[in-house]
Amino acid sequence: MHRLRPLCVIFFLFFFSLGMAQSNATRQKTLENQKKRLQAEIKQINSLLFNNTKKEKSVLSQVEDLNVKINVRSDLVNVNNQQANLLTRQININQRNISNLRNELEALKKDYADMIRKSYKSKSSQNRLMFLFSSDDFLQAYKRVQYMKQYASFRKKQGEEIAVKTQTLQSLNKSLLEQKVQKEALVNENRKAQQLLEQERKSQEKLIKSLKSKSRSLASEIKQKQRKSEAIDGEIERLIREAIAASNKAAGTKTQNAFALTPEAKRLAANFVANKGQLPWPVEKGIVIQRFGTQPHPVVKTTMIKSNGVTIATTPNALARAVFEGEIMTVLSFKGSNPTILIKHGNFITTYKNMGKVYVKKGDKVKAKQPIGEIFTHPQTGKTTLQFSVFNELKPQNPKSWIYKM
Repeated sequence: MHRLRPLCVIFFLFFFSLGMAQSNATRQKTLENQKKRLQAEIKQINSLLFNNTKKEKSVLSQVEDLNVKINVRSDLVNVNNQQANLLTRQININQRNISNLRNELEALKKDYADMIRKSYKSKSSQNRLMFLFSSDDFLQAYKRVQYMKQYASFRKKQGEEIAVKTQTLQSLNKSLLEQKVQKEALVNENRKAQQLLEQERKSQEKLIKSLKSKSRSLASEIKQKQRKSEAIDGEIERLIREAIAASNKAAGTKTQNAFALTPEAKRLAANFVANKGQLPWPVEKGIVIQRFGTQPHPVVKTTMIKSNGVTIATTPNALARAVFEGEIMTVLSFKGSNPTILIKHGNFITTYKNMGKVYVKKGDKVKAKQPIGEIFTHPQTGKTTLQFSVFNELKPQNPKSWIYKM
């Protein structure tokens, strides 16, 4: 008789495949959440950067806005590809499992049929009695009784094994069909996303081509903006140094680059750190259009731009809000720039640049999500942007690490 896998091995293989399927399902869910977030972000980008067609944006501004959308769309295509690849792997696993199960089921049914035929030939009670009475002694008769019991039990197990394998096969077939439908929908969805991405890239390339003759003047314009930004950053650093010096003077200490904190300020700083990654956005609705750190300009790649924070595009007349409780350290009015608000949270400082209206003054206590002013909207482009930064003493931090799902 063909030796078949015990029922426990079948269960092991089934649950092993089930475990792999659950792991893949968890990964698929993570990717699906990423996809939904990116789709929502593209929707916001269209709403905040591409909705106001009445405003005449410069070619440079158009290229910068397209670059934001292209980066997010590229991430979306990448996530879709990961989902499709994961489904392909799972489909291949299921197809192998189905093939193996079908072979095992055929062999199992064949052996079971042979067993039934043999059993039928000797099924009468007279045959069983003759088999017992023909024993040489009582011990042999006892063993023959045990053998008949074991044979009946084995038949039952064979039947159960066929039922389990059949059910598993049906489940795998159903899962395979569902996965193939999912993959087909995903491939179609990704094809559309790639077409849009290609259109956006062509539009950007066309705009960049029109700017090539002006590359020198553009580089000069970008550097001028960078110098202006660095001047404001330098003024912020000066104000933080002054605040550090004042805190040390009040405490009678001489530390140069660290705040002398009161017990209350220490508690506030500790709470600020405890909420790292969970702080609310400084605007109710917005998208990051410039990241933290040093990076090449999206148009003039040879020109590097440095940002001590992030730039967030938001809706016209949007309000800036404190990301945590604290005290207004100062409201900075720098020549040729819109006001910047600095809020102190122990030894941490958050800054809010490009304010149109300011609702607070130095020394005011604020709570988390409290409006502190209205963000400036550029009259020509219609864009409303907030430059937001986080400092630990004098050291700029990446806001992405502090703000919830930035």
